[in-house]
Amino acid sequence: MTQLAGADALTALDPVFARFAVGAGHNLWGLHHLTMREKAFVCLTADLCHPHLDQPLAMHVQMALAHGVEPEAIRELYRHLAPYVGYPILVTAFQRLTDLGLPDAQDDAPVSPEPLTGALARIVGELTKVAPGLAAFTEEQLIQRWNRPRLSVRERAIACLTVDILYQTLGRSLRLHAGLATAAGATENTFRDLIRGVAEFGLARAWAAADALLPHPDND
Repeated sequence: MTQLAGADALTALDPVFARFAVGAGHNLWGLHHLTMREKAFVCLTADLCHPHLDQPLAMHVQMALAHGVEPEAIRELYRHLAPYVGYPILVTAFQRLTDLGLPDAQDDAPVSPEPLTGALARIVGELTKVAPGLAAFTEEQLIQRWNRPRLSVRERAIACLTVDILYQTLGRSLRLHAGLATAAGATENTFRDLIRGVAEFGLARAWAAADALLPHPDND
């Protein structure tokens, strides 16, 4: 069984709560249809959404590094999420990464922008009909992110789905990111595990996401 980072610190705060928290953590880390990197990215994404940038972020960074996630991949995840969770919170998050001892960011050569295709292009086209200015900003943000290195499209989509669940953006945004994840190899079991894992960060939100994302029999 995976030893959760920070478990001793939680016990010092409240031993009963610590048992609950460790059990919830094992729920996520024991899932079979998400990779270890994806599980780490779910936790690191949830920290931005609430936000939990103190002890929870420190614990999740430690867990990510222990499972082989490169420091620059953590930074890339947070770069990717900036327009989804808001640029201002990322200023604090990057400062926390520095405080936690992560190496300085690598100033990579810019990735050549490529025109959007598929679902990403369609979402911009739909927005153009109702809000051209928003569509132009959206296109710029998407072009900057989805073809960058260090994270796969599936990992980026799963991180965005985590945001959708926690922010309850269960319509257009959820469908877009689920489609991108599916095209990159995610299955219904992937989504079931994702929702179950995110439940640690908001049980009622996970229920709503299950209704929106997963097939379920009619109640007739």
